[in-house]
Amino acid sequence: MKAFQACVAGLVFLFALSVMAESRTVWLDQLDLGQMRQGWGKPVANHSVVSMPLRLNGTTYERGVGSHAPGGFHVILDGNAERFQAVVGIDDETVGRGSATVKIYSDKGGLLFDSGVLKPNQPPQQIDADIRGVNRIAVIVGAADNGNAYDHLDWADARFIVAGADPQLVSAPPEEKVILTPKPARTPRINGPRLYGVRPGSPFLFRIPATGERPIQFSVQSLPEGLKLDSDTAIISGTIADLTPKAYETTLIAQNALGKAERPFRIVVGDTLALTPPMGWNHWYAHYHNVTDKMMRESADIMVSTGMADVGYAYVNIDDCWMNTAKHADPLRVGPFRDENGEILPNKHFPDMKALTDYVHSKGLKAGLYTSPGPTTCAGFAGSYQHEEQDAETFARWGFDFLKYDWCSYGQIAKGESLEEFKKPYILMGGILERLDRDIVLNLCQYGMGEVWKWGSEVGGHCWRTAGDLGFELTQYHDVASRNAEHWPHAHPGAWNDPDYLLIGAVGDAATLSKPIPCPLTPNEQYSYMSLWCLMASPLFYSGDMPSLDEFTLNVLCNPEVIDIDQDPLGKQGYCVAKHGDAEIWRKELEGGDVAIGMFNRGEFESPVTLNWTDASLNGKQLLRDLWRQTDLGIFDTEFTAPIPRHGVMLLGATPE
Repeated sequence: MKAFQACVAGLVFLFALSVMAESRTVWLDQLDLGQMRQGWGKPVANHSVVSMPLRLNGTTYERGVGSHAPGGFHVILDGNAERFQAVVGIDDETVGRGSATVKIYSDKGGLLFDSGVLKPNQPPQQIDADIRGVNRIAVIVGAADNGNAYDHLDWADARFIVAGADPQLVSAPPEEKVILTPKPARTPRINGPRLYGVRPGSPFLFRIPATGERPIQFSVQSLPEGLKLDSDTAIISGTIADLTPKAYETTLIAQNALGKAERPFRIVVGDTLALTPPMGWNHWYAHYHNVTDKMMRESADIMVSTGMADVGYAYVNIDDCWMNTAKHADPLRVGPFRDENGEILPNKHFPDMKALTDYVHSKGLKAGLYTSPGPTTCAGFAGSYQHEEQDAETFARWGFDFLKYDWCSYGQIAKGESLEEFKKPYILMGGILERLDRDIVLNLCQYGMGEVWKWGSEVGGHCWRTAGDLGFELTQYHDVASRNAEHWPHAHPGAWNDPDYLLIGAVGDAATLSKPIPCPLTPNEQYSYMSLWCLMASPLFYSGDMPSLDEFTLNVLCNPEVIDIDQDPLGKQGYCVAKHGDAEIWRKELEGGDVAIGMFNRGEFESPVTLNWTDASLNGKQLLRDLWRQTDLGIFDTEFTAPIPRHGVMLLGATPE
């Protein structure tokens, strides 16, 4: 018996030795680096992100990967890997600039490594993570909360010690595109804003958003004199006869063979427009400098045919590149900036601007345009400098309802970076627009300079960008939202903090101006993205390719209960009220005493998230409703817990009982 046991022990020992003998090194630079997400450029094997030698605190490394924060990657393992080893730090080429953070999570044991803030000219950190029995690790690279300039992060001598299959890099774990929102009921439901502002004497245009089986007959109780309703198209148009500033309490009614719906609708005649965040589509992130008249008309058609207009999307906005430029690969975009009278000239892709806006208006939708206060736009097309009043009058005559005013080359005109200089071009254009006999919503696109959220409405703006282009940091949408939400005290009806557009579905690469491809966000991230924008009362402008809209993307964009949170008449901006590890709780006050709650899991693996009444300032029993699934969850006393997937959300409506 002892001999048998000794034999078995010997075999086990020999097996262990054979396993140890099979362990080998797989270098990170040998894997599919295209799966690594990063804030700028592309990962580079065995060199820094700018293709220089890998050098950390004076030491040069032959092997590794040069990357750029923020970003990260996931690694799929087979349970037979042993260790992940690397030296991480900021490359010496940044000459004292840049910073980053690195965190590594395991599907078995939580956090494996936390670098803290990595800075240049400091000793790099050694990673030696035990990954035995692990099936997946997540590597998260942060920009250390000070922007991502010069965040050149090196993974020097990065390698896996494995005894089984080679590791596989993936940008994120695969997710099924689960459609959470039920199909609209066949009975009518009126959607969109319940509050609408118009200046005295200005033309009025509003298409009643409603879902339900067509045909639907529409009517309005107490419609102001001067306005008329087309009962078939649901389009209200005209000019209110009474020029006195006042509020009209009306009721919108929609009826089909299966039922009837009513919704209060307040029309406010006064100085303030955009009493709820504007909603629509903008061409930029899908088509960049390729925009055409045909494309805009097609997008207006799709906004109606897909049902986007039925839940409140109303603006069809042209961004940059509709004017002429001095040099371009497309000769139809090259030409004189202005005619002999100084009037701005559209390029040949836009033969008749008035005919285009008439087409958009015929569908009950509104049309938006773009220009810069500088001599040229961001893309080098004609700007409005020294022609501001003439251009504004031209835009109004053409029939536009929205103007995005982009700082761009005005930086060459501004005398320094004082608050006075930041305000100057917007004071000028805001004053001009207020004098026109047409309502034009003004979007200040100047990237948050001079704390624009504090004075944007003062200069005539209705919404203002609070940061740079989201297209360059799309995968960091939650961080962008968190920074935007810090400005919540300055948001109110007619004044909205704008964190940029909704970049889901098919969008182009902002760095290369590529043709639309599927966005890099997972399905759960897209639900979280839309939830954050609605909680923040952000303008909701989709900027993906309209012809590529699929069922999943429309499901994320078009849930009327989620949109109601964004369009709530109280006009409060929501923000994060509690953080517990990777969990965040966001809260938004609603009209009538209800509250919207976002429960977010920012972690890399599914985890339970708990909503405590204390965190969200809730009192007493609350009826909770899952807004994405449009399902009542029940009445709860003091807390609610639910499993939330990686980067996912549960968006709740809380009603006191």
